[in-house]
Parts: sequence; C-alpha cells; structure tokens
Amino acid sequence: MRHSVWKGMLATILLTICQHGMAEEGVTDNAILIGQTIGITGPVAGTVKEMNAGAQAYFGHINKLGGVNGRKIELRTLDDRYLPDIAVSNARTLIEKDKVFALFQSRGTPQTLAILPELSQHKIPLIAPATGAESVHVPLNRYVFNVRAKYQDEVIKAIEHFTMLGMKDIALLTYEKEDPLGHDGLVGFNKGMAQHHLTPSLVAIFPRTNPNVADVAKKLINANPSALIIVSSGVNTVEVIKAIRAQGGRMQIMTLSNNASQDFVAELGKDAAGIVVSQITPPPTSSTTALGKEFQSIAKVANVPLSYAAMEGYMSAKVLVEGLRRAGRNLTRESLIKTLESMQRVDIGGVLISYNARDHTGSDYVELTLIGKDGRYVR
Repeated sequence: MRHSVWKGMLATILLTICQHGMAEEGVTDNAILIGQTIGITGPVAGTVKEMNAGAQAYFGHINKLGGVNGRKIELRTLDDRYLPDIAVSNARTLIEKDKVFALFQSRGTPQTLAILPELSQHKIPLIAPATGAESVHVPLNRYVFNVRAKYQDEVIKAIEHFTMLGMKDIALLTYEKEDPLGHDGLVGFNKGMAQHHLTPSLVAIFPRTNPNVADVAKKLINANPSALIIVSSGVNTVEVIKAIRAQGGRMQIMTLSNNASQDFVAELGKDAAGIVVSQITPPPTSSTTALGKEFQSIAKVANVPLSYAAMEGYMSAKVLVEGLRRAGRNLTRESLIKTLESMQRVDIGGVLISYNARDHTGSDYVELTLIGKDGRYVR
C-alpha cells in the first residue's frame, strides 16, 4: 500500500517536471510575458506614449478579469529610440535573455523590417506592428500578424477623396524610394493617380534624416497643387507643414495615420486646423461602434486620454488577447500562429479582422478625418 502511494506521488512529480520542462518560453501557470521594442523616446515618442497607454488599458482590464485562460499578461517594453539597430538589439534581448512568448506592436517600418530575421530565427510571432508598409505584408512572413490597414490604401483613399471634391492637381511629398515608407507612399500615389487618370502636380522627395524643410516647402508652393499628400513620420511631417504655412502655402494637406495622435496636433499648433489625416480605427470619441463604446469605458477607468493613437494600441491589444484566448490553456507559439490564421472576419466591435495561411493583413479599415480649429479630429 505504502509502495503504491509513493509510486503515485513519484509519477505526479515526474509529470509536473515534464510539463514545466515542455512549457513554452514566456508562459507560466499565471502569466504570459510579451515583449515590445518601440520608440519611447525619439521623434515619435508622443504617438508611442498614446499607443502604449491604449494597449496597457486593455491589458489591465483583461488582467482584472483574471487574465487570458487564467494567465495575466505582462508587457516588457524596451526603448529603441526609433532606431533600427537598437530595435534589433532590443528584440534579441527580449527573445534570448528575457524569454518572452511573443513580440507586440513595434513602431516604424525600418524598425520592424530590421527585426524580421529575429522572428524567423526564433520562430516567434510579432502581433500588430504599427506600420502599414507593404513590405511587412509581402512577401508573407509567417510570424508577422498585421492589424492596421496598409499605407498604400490610405494614400489611394485620399486621392479618391480629393477627386470627389474636384481637386485634380495633387502633389506628393515622401521619403526616398529606398526608404520603405517612402516606397509605399510613391507606389500608393501612383496607383491612386492612375485609377483616376490623373497626372501628378509634383512628386517631391526628402530624406528622413535632417531634411531641408524650407527648400522642400518652397518647391511645393511653387508647384501650386490644390492638394498635397505627405507621407512621412512625426517631427518631419510637423516641420514641413509649418514651413509650408509659414511661406504662404494654402493647399489642402493630407497625411497618414502614423501621425494620427493628439501629440501631432499639439506640435502643429495653429497650423493643425484643416489638415486631413487618414485613420485606421473607428473614432475614439464616438459611441457609434461597439469598439468605441468599450474603449471609452475602459480608457476612463485607466485614466487614458481618448485619441486615435490610443485607440490603435487598444485595438492591437484586443487582437492579441483574442488570439491568445482562442489558442487555449495549452499555449505555444505554434498554436497561437495557427489560431490566428484560423480567424476569419472576426468582429472586434466595428472592425473586421481576418487572417489565413496566405494573408496576415488583419484589417483594411480606412477613413479620413479633418483636424478642426479646436484641435479635434472630425469625420
């Protein structure tokens, strides 16, 4: 009898040891460790702060409810200062040293592209990179699951909008074609203009680092377009808009959702009014969608200001949690990947998310907003 008891206890101990030994990195009985490399400081710090606040609000809400399948989410964030080399170093630290289960919401196209080899080497998924670059979609990377729509779709949407208003003299300002964001801006612009049989008023190129915004502004004003689409990031966008307005340029200006934050509006100051900004989420201040209502309620509890950038972070976190929930208690990286690829037209409150083994796009939601005189985004 005593021998049987000891034999049973030994079997239980061995089973427990084996289960823990086979547990996926970053997963314990009580927690799931998620890693993030993002520009907490640097040229997009304001937008990143808003995005992360939205994501943390949702993670905090889920943790208060007991977590995902009994495990709470822990987000470990490292600052890459919006520099690709640091993003790679951070990714290695998070994966190899900290042993995170997955990566979440990197920021920037060059930064995200730089860490892709780390994903493939370690077979670790990245959920919701904050970039709409085509190069993150094509060719398909099995370990990258996008949530936001593509930049090219945003540019095409803007051209469609301007032509409906009778504006046909449209110019583009973007980075060099060697820059992934610049490439997407140019490709999307050419597609959109071709669809409407239009000839560009001007295609102007400027560098991401230390651009001469005064000269760029002068060149754009001399071209005299009725509308201008700017595809650039953070402070570059702010400075060139200010320079255009300071030199008397009054053309309609549009920029992309990567600049859609309250920090962007604040930096523009008096020059913000009238700027068109594309958005890849429903309005954060509207209750017309279930996602908007939910976001407002949870953001209030977490004391998070309502903004489109915060809404993007919140939506990204919601997609990650939904994937983890569906993957079940026996969580592995492979099970998460396969679970996400099985998600078809999942409604997260007004935005449909779809993945399969050949397409990791996520959402194609795009709409345009205008910054009003009061600094608010209006549809």
